[in-house]
Amino acid sequence: MDKRLISESEWLADKDLQKLLAVLSQDGEKARIVGGAVRNTLLGEAVSDIDIATTTLPRETVKRARKAGFRTAPTGIDHGTITVIAKGRAYEVTTLRSDVATDGRRASVTFGRDWQRDAERRDFTINALYAEAGGEIVDLVGGVADLESRTLRFIGEAETRIREDYLRILRFFRFFAWYGRGRPDAEGLKASARLKDGLEKLSAERVWSELRKLLGAPDPSRALLWMRQTGVLTKILPETEKWGIDAIPALLESEGALGWEAEPLLRMAAMLPPDAVRMRKLAARLRFSRVETAALVGWALAPAIDAGMDEKRFRKVAYRADTKGLSWRLKLAFASARSRAVGDDAALSEAAGFARLLKELESWRKPSFPVSGKDLLGAGFKPGKAMGDKLAALEERWVQSDFLLSRAELLEKAGTVKEV
Repeated sequence: MDKRLISESEWLADKDLQKLLAVLSQDGEKARIVGGAVRNTLLGEAVSDIDIATTTLPRETVKRARKAGFRTAPTGIDHGTITVIAKGRAYEVTTLRSDVATDGRRASVTFGRDWQRDAERRDFTINALYAEAGGEIVDLVGGVADLESRTLRFIGEAETRIREDYLRILRFFRFFAWYGRGRPDAEGLKASARLKDGLEKLSAERVWSELRKLLGAPDPSRALLWMRQTGVLTKILPETEKWGIDAIPALLESEGALGWEAEPLLRMAAMLPPDAVRMRKLAARLRFSRVETAALVGWALAPAIDAGMDEKRFRKVAYRADTKGLSWRLKLAFASARSRAVGDDAALSEAAGFARLLKELESWRKPSFPVSGKDLLGAGFKPGKAMGDKLAALEERWVQSDFLLSRAELLEKAGTVKEV
């Protein structure tokens, strides 16, 4: 790897960042960029967040940053983290520290000035790389070599690192999905398998946050395979135990070949049984947002579609179903058929049918039923069950007409629709 990659990076040349590093490095103190920004730059990948490690104590960090004209927020001051804002960009600045005590979720820390100890308290070697303001890499744990070989390795003993924070099990597989190659580190796998019960200590929000990031990787299939092998996947998603991850490779291949957007929740659905009751329980357990819950339940409730269904009948089905959920059903069925299509004419025909219906759904907009209860009241109907049944019967007639009957035509028929 060429160290000039970091020194020539546009983000490192930012005047505000350089000013912040400079003010934090005065009078015998020191500040360096740390973590993801360094890792991603060395890999030639995009940089989003920029974190800074410093020897200045939190209050001194605030004092120096404000004197330099920056705004600050004490986002994690008890653990040494101050957010410094410059022209709308936020930098997380954290004082060097070491863990005093941990319970598998949180750590009590003490601040220090030892860069080696600060590096060794981090999770993986590739996340413990520092960079000077001029771009020089400071590697205290062998992270550069591991980046070159795409090896994801815990710093020190894997079991010790995991016992400090059980979320590191999920981070191990998440970072492997994004940056790993070949087989995951053997010690990391063994420790994750042994300590997976510790995941029960974590909040649902932390678990889902990590899993969502993992599922957003370009190809999470190998990470998911090893999570299944170690029992970690079943631990956090027991719904996958009898369902498995066999549908994932086909979905990923179709995403790449057809330009589909990578949707973490759809990838999760590919590993789950389409059972609305179980999906509601899963969403509640992992504290899904309302939007996420609706998407997963909508998928579970969407009907299975026959590839040979004609467009008119399909539109009737689509009208009654959740559009996003139905789209997911079709995509998974299409991906499965595509994966079997080589040398299988029946599967090829099936894939063509699902492709046709997906195209129909993408161009179709669910119409609005043009008649309301107010219309029936105006036509002399009395409120109650009979009027509701009449309205439902009219809507069904409208659907059967392929949504062509107008409001006037439907109201004309209101008196002739058979009571249900």
